Amino acid sequence: MGQAGVPFKSAAMDQTVAIITPAWNAQATIVTTVASALAQTHAEWELWLIADDGFDYERFLAQAGIADPRIRFLSSGGNGRGASNARNVALERITAPYAAILDADDRLKPRKLEKAVAALAEHGIVSTALDVMTEDFAHLRHVGDGPDRVLSAGTHKWVSLSMDSMIVWDRRRADGRYDPTMSNMTDLEFLLQLYRTAPTSMHLGTPLHDYIKRSSSMSNGKNVATGMIASKTEILRRLETGHYGLPAEEAEGCAAFLRISLQAEARYEAALAAHPGLLFEDHLQPMLAAAGRGLP
Repeated sequence: MGQAGVPFKSAAMDQTVAIITPAWNAQATIVTTVASALAQTHAEWELWLIADDGFDYERFLAQAGIADPRIRFLSSGGNGRGASNARNVALERITAPYAAILDADDRLKPRKLEKAVAALAEHGIVSTALDVMTEDFAHLRHVGDGPDRVLSAGTHKWVSLSMDSMIVWDRRRADGRYDPTMSNMTDLEFLLQLYRTAPTSMHLGTPLHDYIKRSSSMSNGKNVATGMIASKTEILRRLETGHYGLPAEEAEGCAAFLRISLQAEARYEAALAAHPGLLFEDHLQPMLAAAGRGLP
């Protein structure tokens, strides 16, 4: 028995999820984001909040009435080093068996961790459908919704066609680090690293993660489009050269998605001009369907 008669928790019983949240100028959203962790039905979590702006988020949250010992505060070691560097700072520190990504403007729905941890009993990676929203939390669309299903590196993107920050994974079965040299698509690049040692994942088709789509990405800003194209092209190159060590059919499945996605990028500006407010996902999805690779 432990202190005060509390049973010791063995490593096999440990179901703690380390939630990794990089924060840069996140004062307007961080209270809501952290509150979504506090509302989880699965209470065994730690939230690693990594300040990438030198701001005292511990004091800021305390002023908002949030002070929980499960929240850990770190610094990225600089100002504006980027989300990939900040996430890697936490990944070098955490000891919990499970990890999850939560950006500082997104939210977990209350049963996200509960359902993910249950699925992690048999799978090294769990992804969930997304509730894509505006910055005011107005619903735009769902991504990846439908039945629960087992996916792989070659089939994942044909179901979850955009945004890959919703994952929860078992660090004992899959490990990786974020690539700070890439401006975009770092979530997909990281996921492909995990698929090296966890060849399949469980995708939960219930939207369990609120993903905020920034106005800059919705308007296809020049910098966003350029960064997306460059990052997709680099990941495609890595897949085609065997960088991830994936089976050939799995690498080709993801590569085929990226080729279509790059075609969609090239056509998006004109499509957006013709249909103001068109989401990239709504532009891309018919192209995937036409390729005959989308899963039901």
